[in-house]
Amino acid sequence: MSPLHLDSSSRRTVRIGGASGFWGDSMLGATQLVASGLIDYLVFDYLAETTMAIMASVRTKKPDMGYATDFVDMAMKAVLPEVMQRGIKVVANAGGMNPQACADALQALAHSMGLHPKIAVVLGDDISAQLPALRDANTRDMYRGEPLPAKVLSANAYLGAVPVARALAEGADIVITGRGVDSAVTLGPLMHEFGWGPQDYNLLAGGSLAGHIIECGCQATGGLHTDWQDIPDWPNMGYPIIDCFADGSFELHKTPGTGGKILRAAVAEQLLYEIGDPGAYLLPDVSCDFRQVHIEQLSPERVRVSGAVGRAPSAHYKVSATAMDGFRCTGSMLIIGIDAAAKARRTGESILARTRTMLQQLGLPDFTRATVDLLGAETVYGPHARAGGAREVMVRVIVSHPLKQALEMFAKEISPAGTSWSPGTTGPGGGRPSPSPHIKPFSFLVDKASVAVEVRMGEKIWPVGTPAVTALRDAPILAAPAGWVETGEPETEVPLIRLAWARSGDKGDISNIGLVARRPEWLPLLWARVTPTVVKAYFAHLVKGDVERFHLPGIDAMNLVMHEALGGGGPSSTRNDPLGKGMGQILLDMPVRVPQSVALLV
Repeated sequence: MSPLHLDSSSRRTVRIGGASGFWGDSMLGATQLVASGLIDYLVFDYLAETTMAIMASVRTKKPDMGYATDFVDMAMKAVLPEVMQRGIKVVANAGGMNPQACADALQALAHSMGLHPKIAVVLGDDISAQLPALRDANTRDMYRGEPLPAKVLSANAYLGAVPVARALAEGADIVITGRGVDSAVTLGPLMHEFGWGPQDYNLLAGGSLAGHIIECGCQATGGLHTDWQDIPDWPNMGYPIIDCFADGSFELHKTPGTGGKILRAAVAEQLLYEIGDPGAYLLPDVSCDFRQVHIEQLSPERVRVSGAVGRAPSAHYKVSATAMDGFRCTGSMLIIGIDAAAKARRTGESILARTRTMLQQLGLPDFTRATVDLLGAETVYGPHARAGGAREVMVRVIVSHPLKQALEMFAKEISPAGTSWSPGTTGPGGGRPSPSPHIKPFSFLVDKASVAVEVRMGEKIWPVGTPAVTALRDAPILAAPAGWVETGEPETEVPLIRLAWARSGDKGDISNIGLVARRPEWLPLLWARVTPTVVKAYFAHLVKGDVERFHLPGIDAMNLVMHEALGGGGPSSTRNDPLGKGMGQILLDMPVRVPQSVALLV
């Protein structure tokens, strides 16, 4: 430990409220948490790869935009006077592509209210000036191996928590960052408050886990929980509050009297959300090992989380970049009646055939991508679909093309389906679809030493150096669960949801599904039945790459990581579920053979 870890600090509690899980989250979070009187810090997470792509597109049209306007115009407008009165510190990555513009807008709002907060901005994540040199060095996308595009809209490194801690140390009341890892808005305050040093890796891992648990808002308090029917009062969901301790552990709760529920199972689901190898969850400040994390239900309103382990981070930042990749347009029609799915499929294919003929007649190239999806016919389940007799189906046709002119032609050919082809064709209205720029994300690594990070507050600027990295160490290998002993008794099939909770998400074209055994003694059974081979076969219609599996004995869970699973992922994907949110739900429907003695318990 660093010398700042004093006995007095070890008894302190830092209370942090997570008010936002993405750009577009409810405004309820900020007002609820501030009014509770239970927090020292209010933190907001707004950014995802898709969000950055949207912000990049906005900034190309309006150079003074490219940040999360909701943070200023709605969230802070509602709570800033009370935040200042209560002495609550605010940290948000709302800056997106333009953190200084976000800070300027917030400063103007504060002045209009007669308030004068000290607002610090973390800068340096924009590395677009380095792109020519990176191309010359043959830098390639870390997932697809493609070279960097010739024209790039944006390139932002995922920064860590050190500059946030520095801003707070310099007296900032509000810290606004651009692209950083989601958990940094929480880890930064903890480094500042507890004096954690850059090489206190176990503590940094604990603080990062705290941030990971609350970075998606109500997902920590019962949102998206597998047993959704057990979660009360959805309209009044409680946003998460964590009481953090100097040893890296924390306790999760929420404002009394709010909806949602504090459950060990729901917190375990969130721990697994959007991670790959749980023994090497790589962040700029620390490489986290969550495999032995322990989650304990202290009371109906409180859960304790402890046991994160950390090791030295790498010497690189991950960079999220975006490039213009032509245009995209989506058209849809509702088909009602007998054989709705077959009629919808034929409608979509006919729209494509007609517009392809028109393109050919004009000497224009074919669509670069064209997809027909059916909503309401369980097409996402592939061979496992059970809704063959659906009588209400939405057909969705998505096309991409280098020329906007080609997509305008496509857009005009959606509505004619209403009088030309299938009986029962209608639509919800909304007019003709419009082509929009197709922003393609890509990722690569850069040396941390090449990224100049600084904190700016008013006229003052503080450079933030890169902490020294000690020798890298691989995570220790953990044994698989004890082998399942076949009892020889008669077996029956039950859906996986009777045996496990699940949460799924994405990282680019990778989808992960975290499975948590409902009873610890069932994990060996799950390990024997839900193998990578079985999962790969079950998702053969969606997953084109390998499936990896990782063991988390601390929470009796496994993490399934599926490569090439999302049709490119994020804004690159044309699927109905480009972010893999439904993958866990699909897997939970899979039949699993169990002894009858187990079946009687589920």
